[in-house]
Amino acid sequence: MIAQDWYTIEQVAERLGLHVATVRSYVRDGRLNAVRIGKQYRVARADFEALTGRPADRHAYDRRVEVSTVLDVDGIDGDTADRIIALLDGLPRGPQDGPALHMQTARDLDGTRVKVLTTGGVRATVEILRLVAALVEEETA
Repeated sequence: MIAQDWYTIEQVAERLGLHVATVRSYVRDGRLNAVRIGKQYRVARADFEALTGRPADRHAYDRRVEVSTVLDVDGIDGDTADRIIALLDGLPRGPQDGPALHMQTARDLDGTRVKVLTTGGVRATVEILRLVAALVEEETA
């Protein structure tokens, strides 16, 4: 099983609309199977589904927000275009604090325009936009 197949008592309570103490009593009474890990209980997805008689809503706790952007940087010189692309292509793409960032960069033939396409977490996308804005502002100052 993967980590998302286990729920805390608090998550189970929230999903069922019950108080945490009620869910703990279900565990103590044997109505809900749970595994004790340290001082906390974890409930397997299969045990949750056995209690409710229906499949668990996987998306209730795996929510995430993703954003897609198309950034056009126009009217720059070739050196600035190269710096933007080199910087962005060198950034890590793995999940830092949210969904992984997917990014593509392209430059037109005369080097006066860069296009950046991103899909990923909000924070990572905001940081990309800030980096590009800082580079462009630095070149125009």
